[in-house]
Amino acid sequence: MFSLSQVRHRYGRTIALELPHFEGAQGEQYLVLGPSGSGKTTLLHVMAGLVRPTEGTVVIAGQDLADLRDAALDRFRGRHIGIVFQRSHLLPTLTVEENLLMAQYLAGLDQVPARAQEVLRRLDVADTASAYPSELSTGEQQRVGIARAVMNRPRVLLADEPTSSLDDERAEQVIDLLTTQARDDGATLVITTHDKRVQSHMPHQRTLTLEDA
Repeated sequence: MFSLSQVRHRYGRTIALELPHFEGAQGEQYLVLGPSGSGKTTLLHVMAGLVRPTEGTVVIAGQDLADLRDAALDRFRGRHIGIVFQRSHLLPTLTVEENLLMAQYLAGLDQVPARAQEVLRRLDVADTASAYPSELSTGEQQRVGIARAVMNRPRVLLADEPTSSLDDERAEQVIDLLTTQARDDGATLVITTHDKRVQSHMPHQRTLTLEDA
């Protein structure tokens, strides 16, 4: 489902990520651990095609991302990769439902309100459909962020530090939501985190540990 080989990324003269090999199978769960500065977020951005690595090969769902120009890469990402950021990044001038439909539009897919309602219902935030992001609680924003990420039934679901700054109860809820949604859609799940609490809530995960870059 994904394969990274001899990946290295630099910001200027600084090596932000150096990874000889990382691969995963469809429907499996993966945890990327490491301290701040070890390259976890850079890895997630490389896998999402948000950052093109300085060196190496990144293949997602059978597609070498280097072969896609920017517009085609955006469409591929929208259709096959779901991303849960540390902050929701919802568009403030759109309602929750419109934010989800925008995910379909940007991927070049038909906009299907019924799909948005289904995903919101699955995440227990159906009553927020007509609300604006500023009207949501932090917990609701997290759930809507996950809803947007799974809107197009991605083959790979990526989550960047989803439990940072959360107490134990909320952290457990977020991990449960991510694993459940990935399982329901048959997606490969990759979570980057420095929070070792996550490991106890993902008993079947495989783990990659990054050292300081």
